[in-house]
Amino acid sequence: MKKFLLTAFVTLIAGGLWSYHSYPALGHLLYTASMAGEASIYGFKERRVDIGELEMSLYQGGNPEQPTLLMLHGYSADKNVWLRFAKHFVDDYHIIIPDMAGHGDTAFVSGGDYSITAQSRRLQGLLDALNIDQVHIIGNSMGGFISADFSLSYPERVLTTGLVDPAGVNSPEPSTMQKLLAEGRNPFLVEKRDQFREFYAMTMAKPPWMPGVVLDAMAEDYQQRRTELAEIFNDFHSTALLEPRLASLRSPALLLWGSEDQLIHVSSVDTWRAAIPTLEITVWEGIGHMPMLEIPAESAARYQQFLSKYSESAQ
Repeated sequence: MKKFLLTAFVTLIAGGLWSYHSYPALGHLLYTASMAGEASIYGFKERRVDIGELEMSLYQGGNPEQPTLLMLHGYSADKNVWLRFAKHFVDDYHIIIPDMAGHGDTAFVSGGDYSITAQSRRLQGLLDALNIDQVHIIGNSMGGFISADFSLSYPERVLTTGLVDPAGVNSPEPSTMQKLLAEGRNPFLVEKRDQFREFYAMTMAKPPWMPGVVLDAMAEDYQQRRTELAEIFNDFHSTALLEPRLASLRSPALLLWGSEDQLIHVSSVDTWRAAIPTLEITVWEGIGHMPMLEIPAESAARYQQFLSKYSESAQ
């Protein structure tokens, strides 16, 4: 009996230690598997494309005979944030969803230049490598900043511009994040698990359900990437704001926003409206910074309505 109890005790301790050390790995495994599964179900394939400076990881799917949608994620995010939105377009569009430099499966290189200008230039290289002449471009947050900058810098390559809670202009009222930054704290730069939970709650008002083990794995990832994210943040925020240039935007544009955005205050809508009088605007009550994740079907329907006005083939 004593031998049995000793064996059981040792097994329990060993199991506890294994669980403790494997817990984040399990979360990463679950997240990776679930995202790969969703991508496969929606018909997206992951590939790597050499653009000379680096290799970009991306999802590619939809109908290759139709116009291309180029979807850009925000700072610290990756290509997976667009999957549930993108699935609504696979029949009528060719879809490219890249991991921007320093994000997801596209490598980070210290000193690699993560300014908006550099990221736009890389997109130009990506389209060249894929032999795509023109795109409907849409981006969220930092990706929205890049979308607008790309549309202004390479107007001949853009059919329409979609902006989802974009960075890039002055906000009349400070957001929760801006207030924290003014106090010297960047909520993206996570040092411990509890900080990540607080940050994650800021990103969406209605986040999709996520197991705790996956959230904790994401927290670990943010902790490990803290130095990289700090460098990307500094480069991203070194780029001049867009207001002086926006009047020259040639492509039709749509602005989508969540009224409860804690990262970029909804009052920024007024700045965009004043700069682009022809801008189409939809603001959803009770939604946060990432409508394409919080209300993917509804936000996709609004974008589809916008695109239906500009259906020229551009391949």
